[in-house]
Amino acid sequence: MSNRCFDLILLKGIMKKPQPIGSILEKTLRALEVDVPLKTYSVLGAWKEVVGESVAIQTRPRSIRNRILFVDVSHPTWVQQLHFLKPTVLEKVNAFLGKPYIQDIRFKVGKIVTPSHPSSRNDTWQEEDLDAATLKRIANTVGQVVDAEMKETIEKILIKGAKLEQHRGKSKYRG
Repeated sequence: MSNRCFDLILLKGIMKKPQPIGSILEKTLRALEVDVPLKTYSVLGAWKEVVGESVAIQTRPRSIRNRILFVDVSHPTWVQQLHFLKPTVLEKVNAFLGKPYIQDIRFKVGKIVTPSHPSSRNDTWQEEDLDAATLKRIANTVGQVVDAEMKETIEKILIKGAKLEQHRGKSKYRG
């Protein structure tokens, strides 16, 4: 296309001048009816902080659409209880956000996966005893490091790695 044709298109308004990406994104999000700021989604990651541990254990925020927060709940009894608490939960959510971005909350029974408690994990590998040859190889490896703090950190990492691999039966430090 020649420059003259391009100029004519601009003059006739067929093609607009370049716009900042921020304004394009803003218009696109408005057109998609995503009318809440991205900050609003931070409530999903801070759910426990917002509602408290007892409620967070039984619930998981799933999504936000059209200023409605959708929350999965572990049991119908909890859904019923949360309907009574909805005004309080809604107030806490919007207080966290700093503005009333969320207009409603919908609770629905869904699968709630509870994270495993740190003490319930299988950490027996940390109690592994390393043989002298493995410890000597680790000492030789970190012996070349000059900085004392860095040396200590690397040594701890190598020891933990060796213990874990030994526990799995695949230690690359074993002789």
